[in-house]
Amino acid sequence: MSEAFKTTFAGRDVSVKTNYLAGQADGSALVTYGDTVVLVTAVSLKSKREGLDFLPLTVDYQEKTFAAGKIPGGFFKREARQNEKEILTSRIIDRSIRPLFPEGYVHETQIVATVLSVDAENDSDIVAMLGASAALCMSDIPFKGPIAGVRVGRVDGKLACNPSTGEMGESDLDLFLVGRKVPSADGKRDFDVNLIMLEGGASEIPEDEILDAISFGLEAMRPAIELQDTICQAVGKAKRAFEPDEISEELQQRVRDVAYDGLKEAYLEGRKLERYAQRDEVKKKMIAELSQEEAGLDPKARGVFEDLEREIIRNMIMVEGRRIDGRSSKDIRTITSEVGILPRAHGSGLFTRGETQALVALTLGTSSDEQRLDFIGGEEMRSFILHYNFPPYSVGEAKFLRGPGRREIGHGALARRALLPLLPSHEEFPYTIRLVSEILSSNGSSSMATVCGGCLALMDGGVPVKDTVAGIAMGLLKEGDEVVILSDILGDEDHAGDMDFKVCGTKKGITALQMDIKVDRLAEDILKNALYQAREGREFIIGKLNETMTTPREGLSAYSPRITTMTVKQEKIRDVIGSGGKNIRGIISETGVSMNVDDDGTVTIASSDAQSSERAVAMVRALTEEPEIGRIYEGTVKKVLDFGAFVEILPGTDGLVHISQLDNKRVEKVTDVLNEGDTVRVKVIDIDRSGKIRLSRKDALE
Repeated sequence: MSEAFKTTFAGRDVSVKTNYLAGQADGSALVTYGDTVVLVTAVSLKSKREGLDFLPLTVDYQEKTFAAGKIPGGFFKREARQNEKEILTSRIIDRSIRPLFPEGYVHETQIVATVLSVDAENDSDIVAMLGASAALCMSDIPFKGPIAGVRVGRVDGKLACNPSTGEMGESDLDLFLVGRKVPSADGKRDFDVNLIMLEGGASEIPEDEILDAISFGLEAMRPAIELQDTICQAVGKAKRAFEPDEISEELQQRVRDVAYDGLKEAYLEGRKLERYAQRDEVKKKMIAELSQEEAGLDPKARGVFEDLEREIIRNMIMVEGRRIDGRSSKDIRTITSEVGILPRAHGSGLFTRGETQALVALTLGTSSDEQRLDFIGGEEMRSFILHYNFPPYSVGEAKFLRGPGRREIGHGALARRALLPLLPSHEEFPYTIRLVSEILSSNGSSSMATVCGGCLALMDGGVPVKDTVAGIAMGLLKEGDEVVILSDILGDEDHAGDMDFKVCGTKKGITALQMDIKVDRLAEDILKNALYQAREGREFIIGKLNETMTTPREGLSAYSPRITTMTVKQEKIRDVIGSGGKNIRGIISETGVSMNVDDDGTVTIASSDAQSSERAVAMVRALTEEPEIGRIYEGTVKKVLDFGAFVEILPGTDGLVHISQLDNKRVEKVTDVLNEGDTVRVKVIDIDRSGKIRLSRKDALE
């Protein structure tokens, strides 16, 4: 029997209906928030996949176009590959729930969130997050929930929870927070809400104001979490029995005896590939030695080996006070950067930090190059595009080159969000901007290298960015009350640590954030210290970037298109385009420019050749120009009559030269002076109310 549970969430009603749809899933929730409706299902197989040492979790958020009353485009007229929002929302849900499954749980698990209806007021990603948590909590799948997500905006200096699409358009802050119910720290409340995931952007907002927004968002989650408690008490299933594979103390000791000294020595090597080579030799030796003693220990021994790695790294940092590459907790790796290394690109930046290296190339285009994104909530035209590529050679591997995966899409979106607030307005700089980041070498925070290299490429290309932007990845190690915050983390430190926190911005404030937390409770003072330590690191990196370039170049690359914009009256647009596009095609063919005409009469002409642009502008003006009384034109005789001649002074615009206006002396016959096809200089002497034009050759002669 289905049941509906309701509460008020951010000032609007939200309901969760259970046991209503998808009855064969382990858990399903139909969540309604305004007119936005999302069905979320959770299924986890009872049988586990042997030999796995990770959770095989798949999260798929999918938007159905019927949810917005639309029919898909394309030949097949059905939904196809995921769009960017679907991928990013799937990643957000995955990153939020993955750490909340018990350690050692290796059962195939899938979350499917399907958007069935959508309105313009309530974000479907907020609804999907609530549904994912509710479906897991009410099911028999082991899960340390409930959790909830909120979007925090700020309009006119006032924080808002789950603002509407219109309000977000005016907001200088966009934070997506996910929090988890934990026992109250001081016993004053029923429970606390602890931050577990953060994703967002801001318009150079200071750290203190970001902290206020996070606290505001966590408090706003309470109704959604309390609603799930009510659901679980009413219809929740008993959690299935789960016991992780038992690993004996004897096996743990045997692995330690064989591998500890070799691993310890390997992690004294600062260079990544050399360190990995030493580690792999130790692992190979361990597996060979233990396999001789007892068959079937390989998967368990590998798990113990990874735990031992984590222990060594954490002990090295927290007890010995040194990191893998010898740095202190606040030190940044050696940074070098260059610009202008790609001669034909419109701008380029090479950023190297330690063993992480990103080459970012800039291409400038016209409005016709804008990216068109079709979401169920509406269409978006994007004039700033950032693509992030992570080829296998960047980590010393050899694999097939595939299209970008979810990780590449996510990293590119984060870097784009970091740079976007510092770009000039489209009116100030009417170009489509595309950045492509090629990660050439990776050992931690390649997305942050993309931000730094991207800023250099923009400045090298003459894009008038407002300030220098940099990014840094922070880490955390927490054992009891002891906490170590790490600046500029390596890949190994990320794997062994308790937090991955990426912060981007200028010296003035933050432009983008991304955080994933593995510990059960993150105190506010730890988050505050991490933000301020990140600011120190960010300012240091900005200083290094400024050693290469402090301000954008004065001019554009010689190979960049020059864009000229002009405005014509809307009724003249058809004259520019011509019948079937004849006129605009003629201009493009004759001058070689790129040209676009908007519905408001804005004409954009782009060319790397200044003379071609000038010719195109002159041709557009000729097509749209209106005659002026007193002005002299050079026209073509189109028709000769007994009383005068009709002369075309502008394309499609002609006037009459009466026989009395042909010459200073008497003219007996028009053909004595003019014949069809002649070129003649004439002056406009009158335009009547109906638009008829009177011309004079006589006055033009004077």
